[in-house]
Amino acid sequence: MERGHGSQMVHLVKTVVMVGMMGAGKTAVGTALARQLGVEFRDSDEEIVRAASRSIAEIFERDGEAFFRAREAEVIARLLRGTPCVLSTGGGAFLSPANRRLIHDVGVSVWLRADLDLLWQRVRHKATRPLLRTPNPRETLRELYEARLPHYGEADLIVDASADLSVEAMAARVLEALKTRADVLEVTA
Repeated sequence: MERGHGSQMVHLVKTVVMVGMMGAGKTAVGTALARQLGVEFRDSDEEIVRAASRSIAEIFERDGEAFFRAREAEVIARLLRGTPCVLSTGGGAFLSPANRRLIHDVGVSVWLRADLDLLWQRVRHKATRPLLRTPNPRETLRELYEARLPHYGEADLIVDASADLSVEAMAARVLEALKTRADVLEVTA
């Protein structure tokens, strides 16, 4: 059992998979959530980078997006079969029907839903986003956002991001959503 808020104890039964657009806060909120739950935080992109000894941008450039997505699916499947943890995925991971199905069957997906303006504020100065290396990155972000919304909408839980919430407050918001799922979190007094 892990220490929860107040006198409640919580124990994570299934891996929580953070999904959503780049800039939604999957890594920051996921890290804070893992800390609150007393479990490990994993990042599928970091796992791929470590295995390939190359950055995501280098993998995209050298091997292409299809190669990257195949490695991503392998990493997600491996992590879902391990000890329950909080797992942050890349923005495109949840677009794969096979990934969505596996995450739903073995873990629980949490979409950190953020509006386009908030996402742009968070990613516009980052050079680490290979999909935004275009002549008009804001328009590219808008196109990705609109194309991905229907897929993200299939997440098991949806938690709205807000610019005025701290990372810890967002993690607490996710934890409250998880408490509605007895198959994910065991909560005891």
